[in-house]
Amino acid sequence: MTNPNRFLLLLALLSAFPPLSTDMYLPAIPLLQKAWDQPLAVVNLTLVGFFVSYCVSLLFYGPLSDRYGRRPLLLAGIGLFIVASLLCGLSTGIAGLIVFRVLQAIGAASAATLALAITKDIFQGHERARILAYIGVIMALAPMLAPVFGGWVLTWFSWRWVFVIQAAVAAIGWIGVLRMPETLKTPSAKSVRETAGIYFELLANRRYLGFALMMSIIVLPHFAFIGGSADIYITRLGLSEQVFGYFFALNAMAIMAGSFACTRLLGLLGSQKLLTMGFVGIMAGGAAMLTRWLPGPWALALPMVVISFSFGLSRPPSNNLVLEQVDRHAGAASSLLIFIYFLLGAFAMWFIALDWADKIGIIGLLGTISGGAMLALWLLFGKGAGTGGRH
Repeated sequence: MTNPNRFLLLLALLSAFPPLSTDMYLPAIPLLQKAWDQPLAVVNLTLVGFFVSYCVSLLFYGPLSDRYGRRPLLLAGIGLFIVASLLCGLSTGIAGLIVFRVLQAIGAASAATLALAITKDIFQGHERARILAYIGVIMALAPMLAPVFGGWVLTWFSWRWVFVIQAAVAAIGWIGVLRMPETLKTPSAKSVRETAGIYFELLANRRYLGFALMMSIIVLPHFAFIGGSADIYITRLGLSEQVFGYFFALNAMAIMAGSFACTRLLGLLGSQKLLTMGFVGIMAGGAAMLTRWLPGPWALALPMVVISFSFGLSRPPSNNLVLEQVDRHAGAASSLLIFIYFLLGAFAMWFIALDWADKIGIIGLLGTISGGAMLALWLLFGKGAGTGGRH
């Protein structure tokens, strides 16, 4: 078995490409509005275009990597990310920036998708679940620190340097991949057309598709919070942007703490018990949010900490459980899993953006329903599932 320390930091860096690409850039959006005299709806296309391109690209990298290997596609994808980041920094108008952000997302998708596939290549069972948990701890730092770091860059330099720094970080990842051996031991012999048909095989795998859909339900309150937190904290509760940042960081810290707890408890309790605890926690956090037993912003913040901790606790073993349902085509399986994850997340962000009178209650309702539904489905269908831990 390969030494985990050799790959852990590299895999964590690759997995963090999406949050680094978006969260570090967020503080620059008002500056771009003023600099180019564009409305927010137009500037936000740099985010919308990124996520649409990212989700679509996910579906291609997995099957192609199963045929041609992880390393060549990573080198090409990260290389594209570096070039696109530099072009973003050189943009002279919003149209060019939107196009370059779309290209940047294509590169970012290679890093995030294939990092998960590599864990399937080189780690097994309990060890893979543990590695995924460690990656989750490190990844949780990215959305917590990236907006703060982006703000510092804007204070001392210009918005263009945000993209220069993204290119520099990606270059470190590219060098790491260059020095990494190919992890795919048995490439698929199928043609590109046949490779595309792998998704139909996965969709026909009822255990894989069922667990992928089931385990992705828990993202609903998480992404609803991301999509609605600024409106709730700043517009509705009257907090400053700085105080909002502290509350948002609290949520990211809870996810990191949950992932870290998973690394410590996995060997003691096993994946099945951790998943049960996670689903109970999400349901309890949502129910607490509905009761409004805390004043002001704490009515959202503290129950959301419970949901976020439970999300971090359950996400690594749930990813591992889904991948356990396939013997081949780990790249395609991981691509489809992440696609489903972000698709449901995008739905939650759209849903919370509707003109709800009580958005805290809506997030609480999503937490209660998703956590309760997951708990019921898990107790009914999860017995005996291969999760790499003790049962």
